[in-house]
Amino acid sequence: MHTFVLVVHIILAVLMIVLILVQHGKGADAGASFGGGGAATVFGASGSGNFMTRLTAILTALFFVTSLTLAVFAKKQTTDAYSLNAISSAPTAPAKTAETSPTAPKSSE
Repeated sequence: MHTFVLVVHIILAVLMIVLILVQHGKGADAGASFGGGGAATVFGASGSGNFMTRLTAILTALFFVTSLTLAVFAKKQTTDAYSLNAISSAPTAPAKTAETSPTAPKSSE
């Protein structure tokens, strides 16, 4: 699940970058008033502003959700790694037996 969310997060990031770079800025509207508005007919009479703005908002919301989901996964992974349950469930090393010191050989008298 973590890998799937990470892949979706990266795809959303790339799509947002491309979509934001394709949009024209506020200063580009001044050129349309002097006869350069032919590119707006691709998305209809209202232009690409509404479509691109809505798509950007949707991608941003999905990116935000995947960011929060990845943060929750990271928090859970960190909490599990440093919890006392992980320490107590770890296998313990076997206790060493007390070695007996060698005794001196008994002399026969």
